[in-house]
Amino acid sequence: EIKPDEVYNLAAQSHVQVSFQTPEYTAQTSGVGVLNVLEALRAAGLTTHTKFYQASTSELYGKVHEIPQSETTPFHPRSPYAVAKLYGFWIVKNYRLAPCVAGRQFRHRSCSSPCLTLEAMDFHHCREAYNMFACNGILFNHESPRRGETFVTRKVTMAAARIKLGQQECLYLGNLDSKRDWGHARDYVQCMWLMMQTPEPDDYVVATGVTTTVRKFCEMAFERAGMPIEWEGEGVTEVA
Repeated sequence: EIKPDEVYNLAAQSHVQVSFQTPEYTAQTSGVGVLNVLEALRAAGLTTHTKFYQASTSELYGKVHEIPQSETTPFHPRSPYAVAKLYGFWIVKNYRLAPCVAGRQFRHRSCSSPCLTLEAMDFHHCREAYNMFACNGILFNHESPRRGETFVTRKVTMAAARIKLGQQECLYLGNLDSKRDWGHARDYVQCMWLMMQTPEPDDYVVATGVTTTVRKFCEMAFERAGMPIEWEGEGVTEVA
């Protein structure tokens, strides 16, 4: 009875560090979970009615091969979370593309020549295995006040507020010179919707194109709280 026009799958165990502690759970939620939603749509007969959006991640790039990254940059995932998301990314593409039948050639209605066998098939050769409109959004870090407090942006902003109010004394962080591309979740959600309005489904990278160090982020947060930071020392003994 329910026939949604669009489905946005944002569900996942999305914390990189936690994925090392719970790799199986991460694989089920961030990887196999994508397949479950796609299969549910297919089983309900909604493949030609409902558009599907999958929230992918810039963690797919892992050990980056080029700067900046784009839709054609090779993936090199380096965590159970990223590997699970890579499965989700490719299962979406496969439901959008036409598979070949193992052991024989198969001509899809949109192809001018037969596909190869399953062992040597080229998924860019055909399209629309189930005629599904399915997109991957490869999103870089998107933040908001609703971000989990285990993520560095919230750890810093919450600590600045608590230290200001006398509720906390110290904040311990790792690599202060690590760089991230941070944007606002509100803008990224708009981009998700825009992907679903395109004439043909595809995969897109969403980022601000501006990187900021954790150090600079700390300085901005504490400056906002009226507590300018002055750094002393270096390495693991550096304090503010």
